[in-house]
This record gives sequence, C-alpha cells and structure tokens, in this order.
Amino acid sequence: MRKINLFNDNYIFEKEGVTEKVTLPHTWNAADGQSASDYYRGECIYTKKFAKPELKDGEQLYLEITGANSSSKVSLNGKELASHDGGYSTYHVNLTDGLMDENELEIKVDNSPNDHVYPQKADFTFYGGLYRDVRLITVPKNHFDLDYYGGKGFYVTPEVKEDGSAEVRFDAYVCGDADEISVLVNGDSGSQSVTLYIPEDDTQTIYDEDALCGIRHYTGTLIIDNPHLWNGLKDPFLYTAAAELKKNGDIIDEVTTKFGCRNYYFDPEKGFFLNGESYPLRGVSRHQDRMGVGNALTKEMHEEDMELILSVGANSIRLAHYQHDQYFYDLCDEKGIVAWAEIPYITVHMDGGRENTISQMKELIVQNYNHASIICWAISNEISLQGVTEDLLENHRILNDMIHRMDQSRVSAMANLFMLETDSPLVSLPDIRGYNLYYGWYVGEMEDNDAFFDQFHKEHPDTVIGLTEYGADSVIKLQSPKPKKGDYTESYMAVYHEHMLEMISQRPYLWGTYVWNMFEFAAAGRDEAGDPGKNHKGLITFDRKEKKDAYYIYKAWWSDEPFVHLCGRRYADRIETVTEIKVYSNQKRIALYVDGKLFGEQEGEHIFKFEVPICGEHTIKAVCTDHEALSDEMTIQKVSEPNPAYFMDATKVCNWFEEPQEESEKEEGGYLSLNSTMAEIQAVPAGAALLAQMMKQMQGSVAGGMGKNVKIPETMMAMIARQPLKKLLAQGGIDADGEQAKMLAAALGKIPKK
Repeated sequence: MRKINLFNDNYIFEKEGVTEKVTLPHTWNAADGQSASDYYRGECIYTKKFAKPELKDGEQLYLEITGANSSSKVSLNGKELASHDGGYSTYHVNLTDGLMDENELEIKVDNSPNDHVYPQKADFTFYGGLYRDVRLITVPKNHFDLDYYGGKGFYVTPEVKEDGSAEVRFDAYVCGDADEISVLVNGDSGSQSVTLYIPEDDTQTIYDEDALCGIRHYTGTLIIDNPHLWNGLKDPFLYTAAAELKKNGDIIDEVTTKFGCRNYYFDPEKGFFLNGESYPLRGVSRHQDRMGVGNALTKEMHEEDMELILSVGANSIRLAHYQHDQYFYDLCDEKGIVAWAEIPYITVHMDGGRENTISQMKELIVQNYNHASIICWAISNEISLQGVTEDLLENHRILNDMIHRMDQSRVSAMANLFMLETDSPLVSLPDIRGYNLYYGWYVGEMEDNDAFFDQFHKEHPDTVIGLTEYGADSVIKLQSPKPKKGDYTESYMAVYHEHMLEMISQRPYLWGTYVWNMFEFAAAGRDEAGDPGKNHKGLITFDRKEKKDAYYIYKAWWSDEPFVHLCGRRYADRIETVTEIKVYSNQKRIALYVDGKLFGEQEGEHIFKFEVPICGEHTIKAVCTDHEALSDEMTIQKVSEPNPAYFMDATKVCNWFEEPQEESEKEEGGYLSLNSTMAEIQAVPAGAALLAQMMKQMQGSVAGGMGKNVKIPETMMAMIARQPLKKLLAQGGIDADGEQAKMLAAALGKIPKK
C-alpha cells in the first residue's frame, strides 16, 4: 500500500558558500524580501542524507516537492533526475533507480531573473526556497499515476442535473495495470460504490493524448439521487471518494479525495448564482506571505488567515497571483469559500514564456481539479501593462482552449488592468472577466469606479463582469481628520472603502468583487510612506496583529456577527475643537457616550457619525442600543499642535487645521504652475515637452519599475488630463516641497499659458 511521509528535517542549506542546518518549509528571503532594497535572487542548494527505505516487490519511491521557487533541479547521489520551472506548484521525482544504501539528495533552487519562467515582474516579492513541505511517497509497481504534472491520478467531476440528482464521473490514471478499480463514495446518507472501466472513446480525458502512452485510463459514473449540496458558507458539505486499485484480489494502492456537488452560473444582469440561488461573491484577495516568515507558512498560519477572512464576512477569495498551498484550498472547501485560482502569468508578457504558462496552467488544473471551492481557472493578471501583441493574444487563446478541453465543468477567467480598453480582444476572450480598478487611488476619483462600470454595462449588457481588484494603501500609524487621496492614512483608506461598498451594493450585475488585499504583503520594489518593502493595501497588517478601520466597514456590510467599532482610535491626539467620531456596526441603533454621559443616538446602517466638541482628554464609548453588551471604547485628547507621527514626513507637517485657502484658488498670473491641469500644460508645446519628460521618469519609478514602457490609453489620458499636476506628483511619490517639484514649478513658471 501507498505510504506518505514528511521529509522536512535535517537539510544543509548553502547560500553563496555559507552553510547552515534548516528545517522545511524555508525561504532565504524572509528578511531581505521584506525591505525596499534589492533582495537576493540567485541559486541556493539544499542537501540531505538518508538511508535507502525498504522497497518490496517492485515498489517505487517518489519525492514530492510542493513548492520550490522559482526553478529547481533534483539530483540523487550526484546524478540529476529532474528539473522544474514554476515556483508555486507540486512536482514528483521518481528516485527508485538511483537509490543506494546511503543516499545524498541535492535540490538546487533558483529565483534568479530570467526570460521564460513566470513571474518576472510583479508587485510582490519572489521569495526563493523550498518553502512548502517535501514528502517521500512509496507506491507499488502498479499505482495511481504520479508523473503527470504533479497530480495524483484520480479526478472527480460532479454534475447536478435538472431533476436534482448528481451524476458523478470518476477518472483514474494508472501506471501499470489493474485487475479492478473501484470507487467507494461516503456521504451523510451512507455509501455507494462503482467499478471503473477502460473507455472505448477516450475523448473526455484530463491528460494529453500523448501522455496516455504507458498510462491506463479508467472511468465510471455514479448517480447520487438526493445529493447533499456543497452550498458555500451556509453548508459546505463534502463527500469522500476512495479509489482502490486491486491486483490478484488485494488492494495494492488507494487514493482518497473529497468533492462537493454544486452547480453555479453567471448572469450578466444578476451576477453569480450558486445552486440556483443568487449568491453575490463578496471577497478578498490573498497573498501567501507574512511578516518575518516570508512564504514559508505553517498550517497554523494558513488556518489563522482563513479565520480572519471568515471573520470579516467574506464568502470568496481570489487566490493571487499563483497556485497556493493545497492545504489552503482544502480549507476553502471545508469552510465554504468560493475560490478563484490563477497562474502567475502577470504584468509583462515574455515571448519566451509560452511553454511555462502552459505547464503552470496544466499543473494548476491537474493538482486542484477536485476542489469544490474552485469555480474558475484564471489565465493572467494585468498582462497588458506594456501593450497587447499578437503573441500575447495567441498565448491567451491557447490557454483558454486548453482550460475548456481539460475541464468542461469550470470557466476560464481573466483579471484586466484598469488601463485596458474595454473593446480589447482580451476582454471578450475568457468566459468571465474582471477589471482591476484603482480610481480614487492611483488616478481619478472614487466616483470614477461607478462611472466605469455604468458605461461598461451599458455598452456590453450581455458580458459577465466583476471587480477583481480595488484598494488604497494605508500605513496604520498615519492619520488625518481630513483624509485625501494619496495621503496613505488609515482614515482615507476607510473613506475609500465606504464608497466602494456603496458602489458595489448598487450594481447587482457584478458577479464578484475582491478587495486588494486582505493582508499587507511584501513588495520589495516599493518604498512608500516611510514603511518600505510592503504593499499597504491590506485590511489587516502584515503581521496579522492589527485590523485597520477599513476591515470593520466590510464587517459591517458582510458579517452577521454583531459588533460595534469606533474608528480612529489610533488618531488619539486631535487638533480640532470639534471632532468627528465615526462608528461602524452591523446593528441599527447606536448610542455614543462621552466621558460617561449620553451624547447622542442614531439609527442607520453601517456608518454612524457624531460631531463631538473636545477640550481635554475624553473617554468615548459606542454602544448598541438594542444589545448593550455590544460596545467599543477609546480615549482621545485635544492637543494644540498636530502629532508629527500622523504624517508621512514628520519634518513637514501639513497645517490642514488652519483651513488655508486652496492653492488652486490663488492668483498665479498668466503662467503655468503645479496647480495647472495636465490638459492646460499639454496645450502649450513647451509645457507638453516638459510633461512628457516628467511622465517618462515617473513611469519608471512605479512599484519597482513596473511602469516602464506602459502604454496609457486615450480614455485614461482624458481622465489624467483633468487632474492638477500637483495631485499627479503626490500619487507618483514626489514631495511637493522637495527639490524635484520646486525645479518643475520653476520651469513651469516661465511658460506662458497661451
């Protein structure tokens, strides 16, 4: 029978000639991958000595590597046995023929930049290492296949019929042969079994035709009359299927999997439906790393992430931007989370990367086929950043066709860059699509998100559309009573998400929406707001210790768990004499107490605001009128000078509290200035030339250089043209009081407006 053992201990890790003993999971970028400086991208070596296991009657010994980023090579006793490109999927290596009594295993792992393995350019850190479990698997000579793209040779395809029954198809792929393969299915109403057979017509195969050489395909179908449906968060019921390979009357190999019976569809007007009922997907995105650990997460960390996501009330997760740990997909199945799965075909198309996209997509599908939670296979993310070429389009067509051939039970998907024109052939290529919109953060205003979807739906009423990313950065210590786009405050992030939730609620045709991101994550190319090496769009901090105010506005909209939350507790030192006290809650009636005395009561939904005079230190308490046990309390104080810790640059405190005249209202004469709109500057040849030079410099500085060579479409340029240059500079990280801005202002001040 099959035996599976962890193989994580006693590795010697070598980096640049220095060795140490490590236990897996392990990454060599846990520290430097979470800073704004260059992190180590190169080859490191893991070695391990072990005695030959006892193998009987032709048994085979496989090494299972579940995550080695980005490329890796496996050698046994000095002989290379396998290589693998792709850092987020499982692969198996047959060690049998190379075994000796005493063995040395060597695994070289390399996260160096190259031109053919995805990802190479993206807004996250490409941690190197053996960062997931490694196992030894012993199987008999005749066994369920382990050689095809990291799979386990057993696949389940449930289909809920119109009469309410479920037709469940089983496909088993066997190395060698079998006298019989039977599948036993256990559910809540007992068990059923079916014997598999070799089909005459093998058109419905997950494997490529040429891969079936030497592999036997068995199939069979079982009818479940009254299936217990997998019904999302309400009832995530899973069946268990055990496939038994029999030889000479004995069970010699067995593979077990879980599966769920469910159906779903997308309506271009009404959104997502699960088991015939409207089920709007309100979700978050997730990266797999955390502070001080990198991507070498433990099971307990995966579980904590899942519990935090459930606590906010989300019912879906976009697992970005690569294949995640099998354990986390299992958690999605068990908890009832609808999952979006994708490969790291991201940001920049590489002409030499086509084969890698194909192999990573095959691995994603083969290794995750049985997960009830997964509804789609996503081809790419923001791949049009530097334009759409014919080679890029052909690559997408190949992947789209392959998805439909390998898995007829799910849909293909894409996440489009917000700058991609809506009439691009990329938009209509997959079955479903979403846009990643950042209006109100990188460009434009929050209301532009509303306008974008209204226009898209009007022009493409039969197209299924979702919102696959949206967000705003905030560093949790930064605070403001007058938040504005680009200030990186927790305060603006909350206001932004208040608007986005309202916008989403008014557009039922959005099949799914995904906050970017549930957690802060490492992005070594970033150096923003005094906290380098991170993307700060997370609703929760990188270490999972602090929930930002924006987390609670989602909880107010999505969660059934009663709660009350006072916003702005980290904004304790307040300069204003009358301050806004804001409360988030999923309850309908809130009372506010100041220093123990009732200040006011309000009825409403989600957000409650009170204007409170302050003149010293005050205790503020919010109480749910209908459930007095639900309350939240904080302390604030009136100060005479603003706390410099609340601003990005403590040496340059913006005196917003003095209510200065808006600079755009000041007299500037007949010359251009930083307060001129982009359109005004572009209308003057000398201004346009200066602007072109500045834009080129800014594009190269965006998120570690990802903006280099970006092609901005006409619709985006029109939106940018309405913005004052000063706003654009702020979003580009250019200090309005710095030397660069002063030099630009001086140059503009010499150019007449007409």
